Amino acid sequence: MNHRLAYYRVSTGDQSIEAQRHALGGQFDAEYEDIGVSGGTMAADRLGFAKLLGQLRKGDTVCVYAVDRLGRDALDVQTTVRSLLDMGVTVDIHGLGQIGRGVGEIILAVLAQVADMERHKIRERTEAGRATARAALQATGKTHRGKDSLGRPKACDAASVRAWRGVGEERRSIRDTARHFGISEATVKRYGAAGG
Repeated sequence: MNHRLAYYRVSTGDQSIEAQRHALGGQFDAEYEDIGVSGGTMAADRLGFAKLLGQLRKGDTVCVYAVDRLGRDALDVQTTVRSLLDMGVTVDIHGLGQIGRGVGEIILAVLAQVADMERHKIRERTEAGRATARAALQATGKTHRGKDSLGRPKACDAASVRAWRGVGEERRSIRDTARHFGISEATVKRYGAAGG
């Protein structure tokens, strides 16, 4: 019996796969996901994708939201799709449909290259923005967007967190401290480590 399997990937842990799931329409025999996995990671090195590969059988269909879900760059996407086709698996990409040998592979190669170029442009724009922010911060004490520092603003003052948490026997838990300040437990730990 042939199966329809879905694969989802998002780059950060605070992103959701629900938009991809909704776009693909459901009705899958199984779903696999990689959450918080950068697009820069080779497809074969992704835990969720590796699980998917282990379940595939000839005649199955793999459904994905976009070309860039299938690999790190244009070459990885093409290699991944070719290996799936060689297994007798159909690849169905939202908005494109099923990719087959010949013309389908050519179209996929072009789209994968476009996605790869867009990734590079985003990286260049991000670095240019950082360079501009660093220069403005050094010259004026504020970034070009009027912020006091680079990166995300601090959730709260580290010294205040350490003082509230206390020391020794009276020390409050990481969980209680995180709840009190409305920050993550990881931030509490980081602030504690910064204080020695």
